Amino acid sequence: MRAFILIILLLWPVAAVAQDNAAPIATETSARDDTAIRSRISDIIAVLGGYESVDVAVQEGVVTLTGEVLTPQDQTALTELAQRIEGVIAVRNNTVETTDLDARLTPALERFRTRALQLVSSLPLLGIALVVFIVIVWVGLALARWQRPWKRLAPNAFIAQIMQQIIRLAFVVLGLVVALDILGATALLGTILGAAGIIGLALGFAVKDTVENFIASIMLSIRQPFAPNDVVEINGDIGTVIRLTSRATILLSPDGNHIRIPNATVFSSRVVNYTQNAERRFLFPISVSRDCDLAAARSLIERTVQDLPFVLDQPRAAVWIETLEAGGVVMQVAGWIDQRRSSLPLAQGEAIRHVKRALEEDGFEIPDNVQPIALTRAPSDPSPAHSKESADIAEVSPGQEEAVSDMIKAERNREDTPDLLRADGQKE
Repeated sequence: MRAFILIILLLWPVAAVAQDNAAPIATETSARDDTAIRSRISDIIAVLGGYESVDVAVQEGVVTLTGEVLTPQDQTALTELAQRIEGVIAVRNNTVETTDLDARLTPALERFRTRALQLVSSLPLLGIALVVFIVIVWVGLALARWQRPWKRLAPNAFIAQIMQQIIRLAFVVLGLVVALDILGATALLGTILGAAGIIGLALGFAVKDTVENFIASIMLSIRQPFAPNDVVEINGDIGTVIRLTSRATILLSPDGNHIRIPNATVFSSRVVNYTQNAERRFLFPISVSRDCDLAAARSLIERTVQDLPFVLDQPRAAVWIETLEAGGVVMQVAGWIDQRRSSLPLAQGEAIRHVKRALEEDGFEIPDNVQPIALTRAPSDPSPAHSKESADIAEVSPGQEEAVSDMIKAERNREDTPDLLRADGQKE
């Protein structure tokens, strides 16, 4: 029962509206009613203006509109107006759009004249708003040109320039807001900012890689993952760091080639810094015969490497058996150097030479990775005797790489490209 009452209450407003929309039409009308309706509509459109060519006729409560109007919107407005008059049963709008050139141009010229007069009357206010805008922007530009505070606040010149650009943009927006507030058009600012946001979003998707690279440049300049002249490996490329620009990290390879790596790649890649720690290990394999005393060979190699003057005492040299192959036993030899005083490739090469000499002097055979071939006839010329390795230790200081060092210095001394790295910067 309660549900039935609830349904009736819910449907009652709908039924009432239906009854109002389908109100009954009176069975009798008089000429006096038609005259009153016609008079009322004529008075209203006369006050509104723009309907001078429209004629109104009423018969039995049906309104007929004829004549010319300026726009289709005027036709719709005229129909809605007639329908709102009490006693109107139906409306027939037979008006058409006018083709009279004078009738169409006169309202437009009048609107233009009115707006021109409004513009002239608001020129003093426009002048004040313009002056305020210029003053605020000038203050922002002057503040941004003041170098000392930004250099103190920013970790490098690149960040300082970004902060200056933000200050300029902020004061331009502030000046625009104040000027529009003076003109009473602050609502226009929301439209402008909304359009700017949509355009900025579209441009952001279009230049996503450029924006990503720019943000990576900011982060790298702040974090300083490496310093100038550091030897690093980035994404498989090894070289000495020349500079960090707003777009790329520039390396100089050991062959003297320039390597430009986008900062977005640097930021997301594995970076190996070989200069961060002064101690660095060299590693090389060496093979000995399978029939020799492996423990004695390993001890001899370790002692030979450790006795080299450029090899550090701590960590000590190490030798271990790597694999057992058909041609012999492969051992891995490792030693540590101070790369500030020794060149890694030169030190490694000198260690290989002295290990080979020590093994040969103690009678250890170093097998060749070749297949021997037995000859049925002796060769006419005897094989030349093997020359004995010198026991002298060659110079392995990094001074022998002066040519590459001079190239790095020349590149860093160029002033046409800014460097975001600082030699005294705090590295992460």
